[in-house]
Amino acid sequence: MSYRNRESHISKSLYTRDDCEPADPLNTLTDRLNTLLNSSGPGYVLPLCPSVQYYIQAPILFFAQNQEISTVGYPNGDDRATLVVSGPVALGQGHTTAVDGTCQDCSGITLRNVQINGTRLGASPTNGGANIEMGGSNSNQLIEYVHSFDPRSWSCMHIAEGAFTCNNVTIQNNDIGPCGSDAFQEWADGISVSCRNCLVRNNTINNPTDGGIVLFGSPGTVVENNTIYVETNTLLGGINMVDYDPWNGDYTGTIVRNNNIAGGFSTDQDVAGELKGENKEDVIIKIGIAIGPRTWFGDRYGSNVSQSGTVLNNQLTGAFGYGIAMSSASNFTVENNVLVGNTSFIGARGPNCTDTDTTPSPAPFVIDLSTVTGSATQLDFQNITDGNGLTCILPPDGGDYWPFGGNPSAAPGEPGIPGIPSNSSSPDGTQALSGGGLSGGAKGGIAVAVILGVAGLAVLCWFIRRWALNRVATRGQGEQPWARSEYVQTREHVAA
Repeated sequence: MSYRNRESHISKSLYTRDDCEPADPLNTLTDRLNTLLNSSGPGYVLPLCPSVQYYIQAPILFFAQNQEISTVGYPNGDDRATLVVSGPVALGQGHTTAVDGTCQDCSGITLRNVQINGTRLGASPTNGGANIEMGGSNSNQLIEYVHSFDPRSWSCMHIAEGAFTCNNVTIQNNDIGPCGSDAFQEWADGISVSCRNCLVRNNTINNPTDGGIVLFGSPGTVVENNTIYVETNTLLGGINMVDYDPWNGDYTGTIVRNNNIAGGFSTDQDVAGELKGENKEDVIIKIGIAIGPRTWFGDRYGSNVSQSGTVLNNQLTGAFGYGIAMSSASNFTVENNVLVGNTSFIGARGPNCTDTDTTPSPAPFVIDLSTVTGSATQLDFQNITDGNGLTCILPPDGGDYWPFGGNPSAAPGEPGIPGIPSNSSSPDGTQALSGGGLSGGAKGGIAVAVILGVAGLAVLCWFIRRWALNRVATRGQGEQPWARSEYVQTREHVAA
């Protein structure tokens, strides 16, 4: 036994072991891990063995402040220990959560350098919690260098609001996904956040199917420098600010900035002179960034809105239905979001689009000015007459519609997507940029030229935009029976 100091999101001295807790014997494993946590007190570190799989039959439960679950030596990649969700499932009920950090005295806990295998394995969803359940009525938790994938239930990671007192959870440097299936109502989120004042940064989220990062209000939360991309699954929304519950649409101080979202790319071999090809899985992201409940749920929440959020400097590339879609929002700021590399905006009405709504044509930036008030938005938004339930669109069934481009998970030296970080990491775990983009000097020169070129136009259009936004009035909308989900402790999907 020994004591040592470790720097994390808070300074603390943690009681640690020099060895690690073995996975065998299997029949006592879950009880042994939980007994170590509930009998060792604050500051205890549960040491898992590198490269070992732990087949657990029930959730591993944090028990006291400043406890930690981690792999000895803090490795990355496959050397991390893996908690494998293995408890029984029957009739849609059963074991879904690997780690639970929502206890009444769980402030300051840390989950780091482990893997979580939810083992859905193509089955239909099981009712229950996410792979990782953190938050609750606690503060100052940390989740970092964690790989969470294939959840049995609705999300790879959930940060719960508790009694609306959850505060200051940091989620950083994690690799998340795949999460769920893109089959109807079998989706799952990457990271789901309902806690106040969180920091969600430097995460890579591959092949989520419901929302890449979903913000349930989460006032004061900052979401920055994350990469969300799809390869084999269509994703409903890259970053979602659509849920009215449980914070009554309050996004005050919530900032989404400098994130990279990559839709589908052609899986064909690049052809000289051709810009687009087929995608063998017909993969797109339906909405890159979705703002306002009507974009997702139609008229379910009536005149209620998402309010007071900020969306800045995000980059989108690849194939989407809509890059950013905005309706039923108030007091939002949405500025300087751009397209990079090759893009396509594709899709058409699907069988779940309602007859009473007009589905707008795919486009980079769309806004329903009749339901958006008091907001500052970039000038390239296109006004649409109906912003209801936009995830009902379906991608084309084949055809040369997908842009040629790189792969966000490219290994060092392989082609990447311009402007999108690759999935490779430097020794300290920070993400490295792919080599396919412009140099920093070239980007800076282009940025200056663009700013100077549009400055005069921006001044003129500012007043026009303000007048347009202030004159809009909310109007009634038709029935939207297919709307995706609603937030309870675990979200209930009703259709999409």
